[in-house]
Amino acid sequence: MSTTTSRSSAPSRVYVAKLAGTAVFDPLGDQVGRVHDVVVLIRPKGVPRAVGLVVEVSGKRRVFLPLTRVTSIDAGAVITTGLLNIRRFARRATETLAVAELLDRQVTFRDGSGVGIVEDLALEQQRNGDWYVTRLFVRRQGRGGLGLRRGEAVVVAVDDVTGLGASPAQQGATALLATLENLKPADIADVLRDLPDTRRLEVASELDDERLADVLEELGEDDRVQIVSGLDLERAADVLDVMQPDDAADLVSELPTERARELLDRMEPEEAEDVRRLLAYEEHTAGGLMTTEPIVLPPEATVATALAHARRHDVTPALAAMVFVVRPPLETPTGRFLGVVHLQEALREPPHELLGGLLDKDVDALAPEDDIGKVTRLLATYNLTALPVVDDARRLLGAVSVDDVLDHLLPDDWRDADDAVTDETMTRSAHG
Repeated sequence: MSTTTSRSSAPSRVYVAKLAGTAVFDPLGDQVGRVHDVVVLIRPKGVPRAVGLVVEVSGKRRVFLPLTRVTSIDAGAVITTGLLNIRRFARRATETLAVAELLDRQVTFRDGSGVGIVEDLALEQQRNGDWYVTRLFVRRQGRGGLGLRRGEAVVVAVDDVTGLGASPAQQGATALLATLENLKPADIADVLRDLPDTRRLEVASELDDERLADVLEELGEDDRVQIVSGLDLERAADVLDVMQPDDAADLVSELPTERARELLDRMEPEEAEDVRRLLAYEEHTAGGLMTTEPIVLPPEATVATALAHARRHDVTPALAAMVFVVRPPLETPTGRFLGVVHLQEALREPPHELLGGLLDKDVDALAPEDDIGKVTRLLATYNLTALPVVDDARRLLGAVSVDDVLDHLLPDDWRDADDAVTDETMTRSAHG
């Protein structure tokens, strides 16, 4: 595929699904990012017009690149003029994202032969340099018309179908979910933030419970409340069950009282009890910040057992760095807290070594009512990633990790903040 923006060239065709992920280069051949999506304008009359690309640059930031700044689209490469506005892309109300919002959309054939699912869109450049969505790759869902059977695919002109600009209720999530499969939860959260509310809920609903739980932990308050409020009670409770208890408690505290009560009633009793205990503490205290599920082992456990627990996928790196050693019972609130074993220390010892012989008893334990200022000072003073929280009887209640402290110290909207310096040499005037 080789495409240029020369006005004298013949019309060229580019398929959106193949364009996504394509490397973007400046005129000197340096890669500046990758294509994440295509921005189109769906008009009441006429075919949709493509106005730009959403390009993911370093730091996972997504920026807008007008198609007027694209000099060529070759196989595996988009070449730009070299001017990039590094302001974070924010979709306007009149804009539609081709990958996120049009793939998997259900359309109706004008010949009355039934409906189909859009699997790809073709962009064609006109002689004046403008780009339009002119053809669709559609998988038939019904019989009749054009000699097609159910399940067969056809490339049709945009004018041959209706519903491309219809309600997102007509859209599935298969194609978009495929693009998210290998992304980290924080990156999926970034994708969801770019979507309209209804589309965000639809895509989130298709994630499995553990994946969605991880993503919710990376979203801001408004977005995760909107998603959990839109799920049915059983599904929302299942997702909360697999979240870290402290994150689940934070989320439940943000919900309307009645919704929160209903969810707690539907959760697994043990998980709900952890959340209720955490909700009893003030938000900016050690009790409000802690998780009730750190790595907890008895002194008779071996180094091999500790390392096996640290390798669990549900343990965050901050909590994996430390094992909390206690007398039985091992479930929080535990028996008497004895001390901690640092992962780095455990790695130096033979697998059969007992944890009781490796205890660091000098780590200061927090009381649940200690404020976030004290938590921060102790973490910084002793260069730790987590601290124990104990009650008056020295029973371990949980642990506060550095990542949870940072979440509460940063501004509420830190995930959405645009802190980059903006190159004002480019604007989004091409949208018009």
